[in-house]
Amino acid sequence: MSTTANFKELDVRPILRDGGEPFPAIMHAVQALKPGEGLRLLATFRPMPLLSVMARRGYSAELKELDGGEWEVLFIPAPDISAEVLHSIGAEEAAAWPDPLWRTDLTEQQPPAPMEKVLSLIELMEPGEVLFAVFSEESRFLGAELEKRGHQWVGNLDASKRAYRMLIRVGGEG
Repeated sequence: MSTTANFKELDVRPILRDGGEPFPAIMHAVQALKPGEGLRLLATFRPMPLLSVMARRGYSAELKELDGGEWEVLFIPAPDISAEVLHSIGAEEAAAWPDPLWRTDLTEQQPPAPMEKVLSLIELMEPGEVLFAVFSEESRFLGAELEKRGHQWVGNLDASKRAYRMLIRVGGEG
């Protein structure tokens, strides 16, 4: 068990017992975490879908079943996850791209709205122009869709691990 990290606790069992949706409360708690801080989550079930969401945000998980089928999950921040930059084929030289002419903050939107917004924006752009977009989390499908349409991209989590940033360079043909 990883006890070196400092953990904030969130008990979503009352929300679940009342038939509510705990995801907004969980994401609010995650956004309030300080760098290096983890989250101790208490739930009435093993929160499997949440594990992949948190992994994309740079957290590993340690699960422990409690009495009565309830669960404790420790979300542990991975060190230096923000340093990992993902990119499409051909985008290794993104540092040489022109400065973004287009910027959009999509952190308040829920999927699939951010992907739809980006795809509609790049339709308005000229080949070679760059869009800077900020998301609440990494899109699992956007990168592949951009590549399929002939565009390049680079992306990573910001230092706070609260937002995923992408630079998208419009390709010659759509």
